[in-house]
Amino acid sequence: MAFLKTVDSKFFHDAIPYKPMGKYAHFLTIRVTESYPLFQTDGELNKARVRAGIEDPTPFSRLAMFKRKQSTPERLVGRELLRSYGLITAEECEYNVKFAMNNPDCIIYGFAIGDSGSEKSKVVVDTAFSITAFDESHETFTLNAPFENGTMSKQGEVTSRINQQDHIRPQVFFPSIVTLKDPTEASFLYVFNNILRTRHYGAQTTRTGRVRNELIGVVFADGEITSNLRWTQAIYDGMKAQNTLRLTDPLNEDDVMMAAKSAIEKLMAEEFIVYTSLIGDTFKPLLDEVKTITGHEATMKTMLQKAMDESNAYFAAYVEKPKKSTAKAG
Repeated sequence: MAFLKTVDSKFFHDAIPYKPMGKYAHFLTIRVTESYPLFQTDGELNKARVRAGIEDPTPFSRLAMFKRKQSTPERLVGRELLRSYGLITAEECEYNVKFAMNNPDCIIYGFAIGDSGSEKSKVVVDTAFSITAFDESHETFTLNAPFENGTMSKQGEVTSRINQQDHIRPQVFFPSIVTLKDPTEASFLYVFNNILRTRHYGAQTTRTGRVRNELIGVVFADGEITSNLRWTQAIYDGMKAQNTLRLTDPLNEDDVMMAAKSAIEKLMAEEFIVYTSLIGDTFKPLLDEVKTITGHEATMKTMLQKAMDESNAYFAAYVEKPKKSTAKAG
């Protein structure tokens, strides 16, 4: 069954191939913080000292959103959907505990279970960097844990449960390219839907970490494209040239999206690969079609079932260990 009418079927495989076949779908995503998330390691926000732009050589520190901080929440959203539609159960497949190995999450995003087997992820995500500098993108909060009466003291003693923590500010932008290798139509929709649905990233996701994913396009190619860092630096250069960089105020989202589209188009023109890009106005019909498919229970279930069938077929052909014959020689 074909789901998409706005995209040429030549960009998809009929079945998940065992060996790399040179088809890539790149999701161009701008991740926008909408609360005070934490992307941290060992208690400190992740950051990197890098060049400001491709043209602007000024070095400064940028916030970093490591690949696991991006891919894990998205695959957990997909797993939640598979359970919701009765395609997997918590008992047979538990993330990082017991992988069933035969469902879209395991086959598309990969797994490793010691001697039992492993599958390399077909979703490639790299570290994303904030457009703005670290100093303008975070602030320090003092946190406390009051007693039930709402005060910080009990029977004359003041609690020491006070701490300071750096948080990322709202409306900080992280350009991120999510790459799906050798997609089928169903796996493409599965990953696409996971990106659109995921709303929380980073630590303490039950209380903060709200992030919105804005997709500005998809690039189908026969190879990988530019890095997140280079795209971010190109956006920075473009916004600086247009005088839309605000160092003391949040960036205007419309300015960011315009600069992101312009930057990726320029970078793609420098690539040495065959590609078809759907960006901006040419991307909207595909986005609308995907929202229609994933916004209705019947079509969502059909898509998930198709992804499940493809994953089961891949598992049976390439992952499952052959059963030993019990026949005895005569």
